[in-house]
Amino acid sequence: MRTPTPPDNPPRPAPGALGPDALRADCASCFGLCCVALPFIASADFARNKAAGEACGNLAPDFRCGIHARLRTSGYQGCTVYDCFGAGQQVSQETFGGSDWRQAPDTAGAMFDAFPVVRHLRELLWYLTDALSQEAARPLHKKLRARFAEVEGLTRLDPARLAVLDVTAHREKVNALLLRTSELVRAPVRGRRKDRRGADLMGARLRGADLRGVSLRGAYLIAADLSGADLRQADLIGADLRDADLSGADLRGSLFLTRTQVNAARGDTATGLPPALDRPAHWS
Repeated sequence: MRTPTPPDNPPRPAPGALGPDALRADCASCFGLCCVALPFIASADFARNKAAGEACGNLAPDFRCGIHARLRTSGYQGCTVYDCFGAGQQVSQETFGGSDWRQAPDTAGAMFDAFPVVRHLRELLWYLTDALSQEAARPLHKKLRARFAEVEGLTRLDPARLAVLDVTAHREKVNALLLRTSELVRAPVRGRRKDRRGADLMGARLRGADLRGVSLRGAYLIAADLSGADLRQADLIGADLRDADLSGADLRGSLFLTRTQVNAARGDTATGLPPALDRPAHWS
């Protein structure tokens, strides 16, 4: 997987949250967990099928990717998009104390099971950190910090307790706060704020559209033309931006945008991004 470089001016974390670097993948400290624990399905994103628990054929003995420099041209675009939010190094170095699955094969199953659980939890931490950075959500900051502390504590559970953790229940609790955060942040935007949650906007022509304060939660924006669009204060949690054109679009101040979404889209030097996100190397 790709290890992004940090932004020039990373934002300071809000009290009770983590900075962007703490939720950034450190592949050098991970035992290639995303390349083993997760399944691949032959598609436009992956050149071949791979079962969960099976090591990718491109994984080197030192847990590095043997085709890292040519992943996209080799048919592994999905690897350049994926982000574990730092779960890989936490499971490798903290949960399993730096003992890798090759040296201790009896731990492999538990390690591979723990990885996606911690990854889901750390994704929630990303969203909570974003919420805590929003001044408009200050009335919720106490509750957001409490929920953050709870989820962060869950990432430190031992493998046995991670295996039986009900992640969905915790996600629902967090989502309730994120919805309220979204409402507070989007409320000041002038005009009628549309709700396009889950909308099918695949291939939509939205060039230059004013989408400020619009809820695009879970919207399908695959291959949509969003060039020059204003997406400030738009709620983008779960929006599918695969191959969407973000050239010149303004996503500064957008809510709950992730590296995965940005990496899956197309953009350019004129695309405005939140300070916690890097400009992907493949953008023009």
